[in-house]
Amino acid sequence: MSISSRFAVGIHILTLIEVNKDGVTSSDFLAGSVNTNPALIRKIMAMLKKADLIEVKPGVAGAKLTKDLTEISLYDVYRAVSVVEENELFSIHDNPNLACPVGQHIQATIEPIFIHAQSAMESVLKHVTLADVVNDVATKSQAT
Repeated sequence: MSISSRFAVGIHILTLIEVNKDGVTSSDFLAGSVNTNPALIRKIMAMLKKADLIEVKPGVAGAKLTKDLTEISLYDVYRAVSVVEENELFSIHDNPNLACPVGQHIQATIEPIFIHAQSAMESVLKHVTLADVVNDVATKSQAT
């Protein structure tokens, strides 16, 4: 099981909007790059719009970023697309056998570890900006 792909698709959308800023970045255009259905792109774009990361106009093809690339962190995208709720990245199984000494204490033991791990991952995402992603994509594009 993995984190929803909405996070990666959200980053892809924002990066392509920036890279194609002189063109029209429609949901069909984005869907072609992501290789998915335009309806999924529109759903994720609605989430990005609600988080005030992009601006779109109803009935008009195209989108643009609402902030500078350096002001959008990957954490912003992660939260915008509702990947997971706070402290719920890792699920703990329900109903362990309380008659078992491990089953009795496993949840209380691993929950703080899971919370700490999620916090560490989110801290990393806060320090990576969309500018970092766009620059890396550009560098890799020039190398090929």
